Amino acid sequence: MFDNSNDQRGPVNRTTIMALHGGGIEGGTSELCLAIAGYHPATLAVSPAGGPVHDYWMFEGVRRSGNSDLHVTSTNNDDRAALSMAAGSLNVLSLHGCTAAQAGVPHDQPEAVVVGGLHTNFRTYLREEFQAAGFQTIDGSTVPVLAGEDPNNICNKALLGMGAQLEMTTELRQSMFDPGYFSQLERPTHTNGRFDAFVGAARKAIARLEAGTDQVVP
Repeated sequence: MFDNSNDQRGPVNRTTIMALHGGGIEGGTSELCLAIAGYHPATLAVSPAGGPVHDYWMFEGVRRSGNSDLHVTSTNNDDRAALSMAAGSLNVLSLHGCTAAQAGVPHDQPEAVVVGGLHTNFRTYLREEFQAAGFQTIDGSTVPVLAGEDPNNICNKALLGMGAQLEMTTELRQSMFDPGYFSQLERPTHTNGRFDAFVGAARKAIARLEAGTDQVVP
């Protein structure tokens, strides 16, 4: 079977959501990955119903302990499926966890998200939407270790050669789940209003990005 038509174009995936350190490695990133992609983290039902969904990729630590040993940096991730999904998408949004000290935020205001990556417009939309939703938002360019600006970072290996990365402090991630329910088994069924607000802000930013005129294969 041959496809020799010149007037047809195959669909290109717009945005892929990734959690490279999910499960017990960086708690909360798996649930956020699923929800931002448009799926309920407990049931995998499309949420909100009828809403747009995005492809997603996760690597999860499921050990009882020692999951931090499974941490592979974004620039060293060589998983073929992950690289293939990134390379087949116009945009990648990669989710990570960090400490308040790494984010450089005050001890009395430890809940923060650092927005990085090489896609300037995507970063701007994310910062604006998170700020509008009431989240302390840090420009990744002011925190070099969390900037996500290395071209070898998987978030920047999308078709456009740039993407976005979120580094969320432990306190911020914990605040998105009911108190006392932050274990890997409990998180999917104990998300709260802050979780919904964060997910909603991220999805608004993605919608703004995908509506842009630069969303074409180079």
